[in-house]
Amino acid sequence: MKAPQLTSDSLNEQQLMMLRLLKKPMPETDFIQIRRLAVQLLAKQVDETMEEWETKNGITEESYEQMRKQHFRTHSKF
Repeated sequence: MKAPQLTSDSLNEQQLMMLRLLKKPMPETDFIQIRRLAVQLLAKQVDETMEEWETKNGITEESYEQMRKQHFRTHSKF
């Protein structure tokens, strides 16, 4: 299966800028560090989104504990 061709029409300006910044090959250790930083940023964004959702929906630690206990008490349909 052939990978789709990337064009400037399919990428936003931030994506194009990142490609320009990373145009030249770099040592593997530097690349790994950049990947780790990107993952940390994405994880932070997920945490913030979850916290907003929990606040909006009134979800607390006790809510999770209650759901955890109830999960194994439901009967299987099989």
